[in-house]
Amino acid sequence: MQRRDFIALIGGAAVSRSFSARAQQPSKFPTVGFMSSASPDDGTSRFGEFYKGLSEAGFIEGRNVAIEYRWASGQLDRLPGLAADLVRRQVNVIAAVGAPNSPLAAKAATAVIPIVFTVGADPVRLGPNLNHPEGNATGIVFLVNELGAKRLSLLSDLIPSATVIGFLADRSNRNAEAETIDMQRAAAAIGRTLIVLQASSAGEIESAFASFLNQHVQALIVAAEAFFVAQREQLAALAAQHSVPMMCHVREMVVAGGLVSYGTSLSDARHQAGLYVGRILQGAKPADLPVMQLTKFELVINLKTAKKLGLAIPSGVMAIADEVIE
Repeated sequence: MQRRDFIALIGGAAVSRSFSARAQQPSKFPTVGFMSSASPDDGTSRFGEFYKGLSEAGFIEGRNVAIEYRWASGQLDRLPGLAADLVRRQVNVIAAVGAPNSPLAAKAATAVIPIVFTVGADPVRLGPNLNHPEGNATGIVFLVNELGAKRLSLLSDLIPSATVIGFLADRSNRNAEAETIDMQRAAAAIGRTLIVLQASSAGEIESAFASFLNQHVQALIVAAEAFFVAQREQLAALAAQHSVPMMCHVREMVVAGGLVSYGTSLSDARHQAGLYVGRILQGAKPADLPVMQLTKFELVINLKTAKKLGLAIPSGVMAIADEVIE
């Protein structure tokens, strides 16, 4: 996909049922429309770096900027409605974070209001012209789905005896098919059997776990999907109940009880997004701000979960961990 095609597609908007109290701010302030595929309960814990970046650019919520929040709570089909509502409210800039569907929904809703996105995508697939954004959108890109093979390799290092591995994908995500194909190739390359199932609701997650157990899955990789982050408590509980080691893509899922995560440092992406939003409020145009590619990755291990599973983490894996939760 060419860079200009990507920017032309980025988009979302049905009004969220959950509005943060922070959204009620005086109209004299410039307003940021913040839309996310996550839930409002995640806002403070997951997006603190965004507010930090915004403050470093000179903007503090309630003091000199207002923020209108729209949360999809893992329901990606709600994103177009959320974006359309922010456009109707004539916000000054839209921060579209979370699943790739968030920025796609925002760009589909407006070609005028500046958009700052964070999106997991392979920079090579976005085309060569990343330093000169076109139109009204710019932001931060980072690898997510493309790290599936590395997650599988790390899981195999952690549990060498696991020859049958489950892969749980979300059929509603536009990257699901490509990520599944990549995972199947990676599993075949190292001689592992990959059992692929899909889930896009809490009930389907329950059914998927039952099916994984019937097929004697020895470990599980959860696809890099916003829906699964929103359902992390359920996933961690089921993994613990059935003693299934679970590999994830973000730290939040390990904090909830997953065994291990490997992926881009999302806190860095959120911090940079806050800075970019602040610079646009200062007068910069999206075309003035190059799309940034993040290359910092982090490995997080939950040692408490490992002990409950009776797993001894190899010293080589422990040595490269960025964080160990005890």
